[in-house]
Amino acid sequence: MLTHLFPSRLLWAVAGLLALAAAGTGIWRPEIYDGVVSRELIPGAYSQDLLSVAAGVGLLYLAWAARPDRAKHQIVAMGLLGYLFYAYGIYVIERTYNGLYLFYMAVFALSFWAMLTAGATMGRDAPFVSLPRGLGIVSAAGAILQPLIFYPLWIMMLLPLMRSGEQIDSLYSVFILDLCFIMPAFLVLSLLTYRNHRTGLLLLPALYVLGFTLIFSLAVGEMVKPLFGAEPSMAALLPALGLSGLFLVLGILHLAKLQVTQAPTAGPGVPPSGGTQPVHQQPARQQTPQAGQQTTPKPSPQ
Repeated sequence: MLTHLFPSRLLWAVAGLLALAAAGTGIWRPEIYDGVVSRELIPGAYSQDLLSVAAGVGLLYLAWAARPDRAKHQIVAMGLLGYLFYAYGIYVIERTYNGLYLFYMAVFALSFWAMLTAGATMGRDAPFVSLPRGLGIVSAAGAILQPLIFYPLWIMMLLPLMRSGEQIDSLYSVFILDLCFIMPAFLVLSLLTYRNHRTGLLLLPALYVLGFTLIFSLAVGEMVKPLFGAEPSMAALLPALGLSGLFLVLGILHLAKLQVTQAPTAGPGVPPSGGTQPVHQQPARQQTPQAGQQTTPKPSPQ
């Protein structure tokens, strides 16, 4: 799928290592968030670090295992990069100025440029991509559901702030990342998948990987609240589990049924189709006399 895979694999490995270092430190010493993250949001930061460790390990494995003919590995890698872009974008935009802030900036930048590099090196002619039509419609519907829900929800939350001019102290990064990056991506790839376009069929599962890891981290954040002396909220846990489960199911089905094959290459003297030549290209057959038949010249007129 990617025509220049080595630079992408290198970026995946570096981003994965840096994410492991930053997130592992946050898990080992959660107190690094004291004073720079609101106390009620520290369980969320802890759970995000847990998922970031998993994403970092996943990227390191994919950097090692990816091959030009393993398009699905590359799709999953782009989804994990999207998660790191979002997760560390929150830390960067929210000004989480602790000792790891430069690591946050590095992961944020590397994940962005790794996705940009992947997009710039996607082959335009190969591979051939197909997905069962019914599943394509279901996958497109699941994707377009996200902007249909979150565009009105976030805008309705922004309008009172716009009227009052109030500047909130935390989570304003979610409005930026969702409205400017994630929701447009869901919208565009949903439409492309519905139209059975190659780009949509290839990249929509990456968004499902991103969506699952991101929303599941919210569910884990509720589960780990007792570690920080807080009570989990079922009203927050159940929707997060439901939405992350939807992303997981759609992503698995889409990837499982996605058929990706390399375009056949025509060699010297081999027809482009790999079969017989078209009729209009076949040389005309010469008429030869059949056995037992004689040919005599016609007498010329006197």
